[in-house]
Amino acid sequence: MGGIALPAWLHRLQPGGDITLAIGVGLLLAVLVVPLPTLLLDAGLALSITLSVLVLMVALFLRSPLEFTAFPQLLLLTTLLRLALNVATTRTILSHGHEGPEAAGHVVAAFGGFLMGGDVMVGLIVFAILLIVNFMVVTKGSGRIAEVAARFSLDAMPGKQMAIDADLSAGIIDEPEARRRRSELEQESAFHGAMDGAAKFVRGDAIAGLIVTVVNLLGGLGIGVLRHGLAIGEAATTFATLTVGDGLISQIPALLISVAAGIVVTKGSSKERADEMMSRQLGGGWKPMALASGAAGFLALMPGMPLLPFLALAGGGGALAWHRREAERKQAEAPPPPPPPPGEPPVAEALRLDLLRLELGYGLLSLAAGEAPRLTEQIRSLRRTMASEMGFVLPSVRIQDNLELPPDEYILRVKEIEAARGRLRPPLHLAIDPSGQVPAMPGERTNEPTFGLPALWIEEALRDEALARGCTVVDCAGVLATHLTETVRDTMPELLSFAETQKLLDELPAEHKKLVSDVIPAQIGVGALQRVLQALLAERVSIRDLPTILEGVQEATAGGARGMGQILATVRGRLARQLSEAARGPQGYVPLVPLSGEWELAFAESLAGPPEERQLAMAPSRLQEFMQRVREVLDAAAAAGEAPVLVCSAGIRGHVRAIVERFRPSTTVLSQTEIHPRSRIRTVGTV
Repeated sequence: MGGIALPAWLHRLQPGGDITLAIGVGLLLAVLVVPLPTLLLDAGLALSITLSVLVLMVALFLRSPLEFTAFPQLLLLTTLLRLALNVATTRTILSHGHEGPEAAGHVVAAFGGFLMGGDVMVGLIVFAILLIVNFMVVTKGSGRIAEVAARFSLDAMPGKQMAIDADLSAGIIDEPEARRRRSELEQESAFHGAMDGAAKFVRGDAIAGLIVTVVNLLGGLGIGVLRHGLAIGEAATTFATLTVGDGLISQIPALLISVAAGIVVTKGSSKERADEMMSRQLGGGWKPMALASGAAGFLALMPGMPLLPFLALAGGGGALAWHRREAERKQAEAPPPPPPPPGEPPVAEALRLDLLRLELGYGLLSLAAGEAPRLTEQIRSLRRTMASEMGFVLPSVRIQDNLELPPDEYILRVKEIEAARGRLRPPLHLAIDPSGQVPAMPGERTNEPTFGLPALWIEEALRDEALARGCTVVDCAGVLATHLTETVRDTMPELLSFAETQKLLDELPAEHKKLVSDVIPAQIGVGALQRVLQALLAERVSIRDLPTILEGVQEATAGGARGMGQILATVRGRLARQLSEAARGPQGYVPLVPLSGEWELAFAESLAGPPEERQLAMAPSRLQEFMQRVREVLDAAAAAGEAPVLVCSAGIRGHVRAIVERFRPSTTVLSQTEIHPRSRIRTVGTV
């Protein structure tokens, strides 16, 4: 038989719903001004006691304070509940207290009669002691611990954040794990801050309980004697019973909540429950237990001491100590487990290479580990930029100190071989004049480490003046990030490993999986594709459009091409639009410097070997003449504000590029087939 479907609004009225919570808070506020019948008053007092016990039990079984992030709000709501019930019982006591001990409900009467035991003075003294214990001991201690924990948590937050950033930059954790740790850190800081403020609720509740008790007692005596004509002794007994019962029914939940707050704020960073932690640490060794058992036995034998309680404790503690000692003895006598056979992991760890490593002198460690580690942020930005621009996933950069370096120097290593080195002067800034001259400002002359341009280290106060002079001003972290960027761009082919190539293929969208399965390994292996991608990266051609590259490989191999040069030429032809767009100048056209027919013929006649692997065999004198002519034409174009592209036929493009790369590595060399038909072009010179 199917159940009846409840409306959505009725579901929200169930315990835990948002409407239920709003109605409950509204009722609490209403109790402050609306009189309650004794039946509802008894129900509210029972709810207060039960809820306080529940909160204490939850606090006892916590493994981490962050599992109870609702505790500060519960402190506020439970305090408001007790204060509302205090006001309600005060109104009832003062209005109907003369009618007898049952005037404020059965719960108040039962607690008052139980605590007082028929003696007004004894009841008041015991109640005062309970109040002092809650106010001076538990509440005060919990508030102080919460205050110190909040302060230490806020002070430690920058260091913890820096540790997360350092682990992310070093590749120890990934981006989702870093986000999870940052979120947990924020929750921890917010929780301790909220607990610091919520502890004031508990302290204020204790003070309010004391004031309400005094008001009930004095006001009740006055009303009973003056208004209702009761004798002083009768009025004192009646109103004292009601006052103590009301105070006790308020202070017991307050004491339980205070104890729960103390347990939560003293939990610390341990991940164990309170019972597990105490039993492990108190019963961890047999010697403390044996000494405590001996002390109990000694007290049992002292004259006048009760024999049975101390003797029972001595016997139980001695049995536990003996059991623990036997367990430790058996564990010590047990044969040690055989050592694990020597394996390869230690050797493998020793053989692992850091693909990218940045070594810093101790004077530069603040760039990566200070309060604002801009270097790690810029490295993350570099990784995103490389992925979006070049389609190349930069390996993690390991940052470490090197005490053998001068304090203001750094080394960039690629596969643990030095690739670049530089010197920084934090907190100074580097000012660079675009004209290539040293800025006419006070400072320390130097050469910019990435491109070797003349520059000047200046104080931060001179930054605005340098910018007004048209200089480029970069801080030390920016200088280092620029150097790292250029080093990575120069070494991208080395960093693209076989595993990274396979990863690029695996991460292609689902619609390209059929293309991958058709090309690899039937037409080309992953290793050969890696060499194609490395050749493109060597000329700073983006490999982000990997499907088009695979289509070019498929076209080349289907046409019978087997040599790497032929496959690469076909792939570059497929990327003609991308190559032309990258070579387009700011004026909107591609500036060209074509090779003359004379040099085209000279190169074609100098090629030797089989068609798949042809080599250039040109006389050295002719090579020098060609290099000189190219240098002159490119310098003239650069003087005119152009960044020209050298154009030649497809058959000799690779050989021309190999020569030009030696003296002009930034110059792009394209074949005629690599210039897109719709691109605007302009010839700015001829070689």
